[in-house]
Amino acid sequence: MYPEYLVAPMRAELTNAGFEELLDADAVKGAVESEGTVLVMVNSVCGCAAANARPAAKMAAGYEKRPTKLVTVFAGMEKEAVDSARNYMLPYPPSSPSMALFKDGKLVHMIERHQIEGRNAQMIADNLMHAFDQYC
Repeated sequence: MYPEYLVAPMRAELTNAGFEELLDADAVKGAVESEGTVLVMVNSVCGCAAANARPAAKMAAGYEKRPTKLVTVFAGMEKEAVDSARNYMLPYPPSSPSMALFKDGKLVHMIERHQIEGRNAQMIADNLMHAFDQYC
């Protein structure tokens, strides 16, 4: 677990862009299993989250065609929420940062850490927006 003062600005980066923070397994279940489309961002303190993943998620959140819900969990903080989110992301292994798009409770698109590292935010945002065009 990280000190809250350290992660607070990283949390705010997404919540200020319209993401709802999920803090426990019930909140994750309610979001993921809801009707419509849900983007789940597994936030992280790592450099690729700061440089690539969060900026990409914010760009995609501003896209005209976007999911019904934008939600986030924070790796290394709310373990129950993160574990629950990762269970919905199976068969993909745990990865942070990562992003998963669900439609009517089913995983339809996944971006793992290895697809975030070494790619710029615009490339990742384009990947998300293409998925939004297809599923939202």
